Amino acid sequence: MTGAALAAVAVGVILEDMRVFVAGGGVLAILVLFAVLGGKRRPAGGEPPVRRLALARVEDLRATGGESADVPVKFRLTVAPEPEDARPAYRVKTTQHINLVDLPAYRPRGIAVVEYRPDKPWDVRIVTRPTPEWSRRAEAAEIDSAPDSTLVSNPDVDEGSWCLLALLAFLAGAALVVLLFRGPLFTAANDEDTPPDSPSRSSSTSRTFTTSTTVSGPSSSLLTFGRMRATAMELESRVETGFVTEATIEDRRMTVSGDSARPPTETFHLQTLPYELFPALVREARTTLGVRTPETWRIDITPGTGDGVGPRVRVTVSGPEGTAHLDADATARITDRRAVGESG
Repeated sequence: MTGAALAAVAVGVILEDMRVFVAGGGVLAILVLFAVLGGKRRPAGGEPPVRRLALARVEDLRATGGESADVPVKFRLTVAPEPEDARPAYRVKTTQHINLVDLPAYRPRGIAVVEYRPDKPWDVRIVTRPTPEWSRRAEAAEIDSAPDSTLVSNPDVDEGSWCLLALLAFLAGAALVVLLFRGPLFTAANDEDTPPDSPSRSSSTSRTFTTSTTVSGPSSSLLTFGRMRATAMELESRVETGFVTEATIEDRRMTVSGDSARPPTETFHLQTLPYELFPALVREARTTLGVRTPETWRIDITPGTGDGVGPRVRVTVSGPEGTAHLDADATARITDRRAVGESG
């Protein structure tokens, strides 16, 4: 129910459907109310559980951390019930918070006073302040270790299984709601994936387009190896063609433009560009053209002159000293430079 309610809230927001949102939010509120009321409920009637004192041998103990005065300690004990319980000694594991001052009193093979429930022998608690009588008995007692086969545990508790079951139920509820609304959801997702400046068709044979994308996240710069080509492939899939008339690459943004009415000599294909060599061109422009503190860079790619020469690449860098650029051919070979202060 919780997974279905949360999924309904998310679906209502995505689809902008107030009915779905209110239904999911209402069910979620009811579940929270039941949880609060259930937590406040107290067991009515019945006698409190019977607890008895006994001596126990400390087989092993290990502090598991904590920064306060009371630290959680995992104990492995051999509990020796009193003769009137008619129960042999048995092993048990328990965790209890022990004050740092009292911790040295518990050591392997030492004897401690414990409190346990005969009907639930795994419910054992160490008595940190026993009576003088039990303290004397603990000092004089010797208890043999019980075999590991006598270890008892709560048969009703299996935290791993319960966690897995809760997770599967949560995912099942969420999946059920998503499947019920899969049609509108996927339609909405496709609408969101369509860029706002998607290709515009002027006729059945001619169209112009301009689209761009901004990269984000870890290693978001387009200078990261492989990011330029991957971004170019993404833009190519958006405009449904690889032939463009202009491409601009900045640190975190790439833009392409095209016109299907242009002849092939006035276009170039996005996948023919040597993107892997462009970072070296940017590095060359930022370090050799007199811009000592470059702040921005840009790569402009345009078609060739039509005489068999491929696309032309211009890398421009700007900083407090001014603007400079270098030109390269389709193989990223530098053909011209314009440093800061040079004309042309």
